[in-house]
Amino acid sequence: MEKTIEESKQGESLVLEHKAQNSKKLFIESYGCAMNFSDSEVVASILSDNNYNTTTVLEEADLVLINTCSIRDKAEQTIRKRLAKYNAVKRDVNPKMKVGVLGCMAERLKTQFLEEEKIVDLVVGPDAYKDLPNLLQEVESGNDAINVILSKDETYGDISPVRLNSNGISAFVSITRGCDNMCTFCVVPFTRGRERSREPESIITEIQNLWDKGFKEITLLGQNVDSYLWYGGGLKKDFDTASDFAKATSVDFAQLLETVAIKFPKMRIRFSTSNPQDMHEPVLHIIAKYHNICKHIHLPVQSGSDRILKAMNRLHTRDEYFRLIDTIRSIIPECAVTQDMIAGFPTETEEDHQDTMSLMEYVKYSFGYMYAYSERPGTLAGRKMDDDVPELTKARRLQEIVDLQRQHSAFRTQEFLGKTVEVLIEKESKRSNKEWAGRNSQSIMVVFPKEHYKEGDFVNVKITDCTSGTLIGKAVGLSGMN
Repeated sequence: MEKTIEESKQGESLVLEHKAQNSKKLFIESYGCAMNFSDSEVVASILSDNNYNTTTVLEEADLVLINTCSIRDKAEQTIRKRLAKYNAVKRDVNPKMKVGVLGCMAERLKTQFLEEEKIVDLVVGPDAYKDLPNLLQEVESGNDAINVILSKDETYGDISPVRLNSNGISAFVSITRGCDNMCTFCVVPFTRGRERSREPESIITEIQNLWDKGFKEITLLGQNVDSYLWYGGGLKKDFDTASDFAKATSVDFAQLLETVAIKFPKMRIRFSTSNPQDMHEPVLHIIAKYHNICKHIHLPVQSGSDRILKAMNRLHTRDEYFRLIDTIRSIIPECAVTQDMIAGFPTETEEDHQDTMSLMEYVKYSFGYMYAYSERPGTLAGRKMDDDVPELTKARRLQEIVDLQRQHSAFRTQEFLGKTVEVLIEKESKRSNKEWAGRNSQSIMVVFPKEHYKEGDFVNVKITDCTSGTLIGKAVGLSGMN
């Protein structure tokens, strides 16, 4: 339960289309948040127009790119191990292979990669992917290449992503980049820059393209999707068409979410990630109003202690968070709420830890992502605060948080016993090739016998059993979303 997408990888890159005329091969791995995975699809698209098709075989690649995460030291150590693996392949199998580092770790360490990691040929920050063709020309000329300049306006809204590792059913659609919230533990504002929103018309166009290709679910993506705000020209008017939509004076997240829900009534919509201070009531009413918007909000809290929240520069208090939870439960009673939690932040006392435990008892999250504090160089906490909580204490507190979350996850799955839920079939179940697996609106995995159903179907499933993380049931028919 502690493991999240931040610690997962995408090494087997599959694309929906290859260009027959392309002669070079790209192997790309992604580590970190969903935004990194989305960025890798942008990179693959840019390079697809520059003679590269993706490959799943590392040894045959002309170019290897690793999209990196800096959120914790563990993530960075994983990247260094992968670079060592590339080094061995380059030395022993494919000496002509070129290797590049992308993403947040590239932005944070910059020239250190070229100086320390001898196999690294280029270093590219999250806002410089359009410069990749020029940087590769530098590499081919025998030069090291680096571009880690942060942008105030790059959103890649004009790039049609190549869908990597795709099941053809679900896809990410990036709507914002960067973050203006200076949480003292977080490197994102330094590695991804200031917050900026993507033009709405380009978002609608990308979703339309996905719908036309048969995709059934999208996740609107950003470091902080709730603060989405796009300014344009012209008079504010009803958004009857994409053209009218683009001419609006401004569009906030609630308006964008509603427009997508109306325009794509058979497309299931998720979004991530939310910030408590920016989750406003109009968004909740939009979620409640439209069946195709999933009833799940990921709402990181990080700590249940007001003193620690202040030290983290989280712009909400414990009581404000409780009030927001109460509002969510009132407007969307069936909504699942999930969390991020940090154990052992500097100066955290046992009382602070118990405040976190009591907050969890109040909310009873459906699931969560939980970590021991990891000091990140360059952050305010890294510069100004001593990492003074002993590692054994961090580990013990983290385990207590994880154990409590397991109890709450079991409580939440048990609430579905006897109920019928709508499931989008995403894949074959890991435990049996005779069962399908897919998530319900609350983002809980459901498994059930295959019968005559197929991937991409929306199916109503009656829940008969559960574990703390999975619902088990039997299909009772197709849903109206098909």
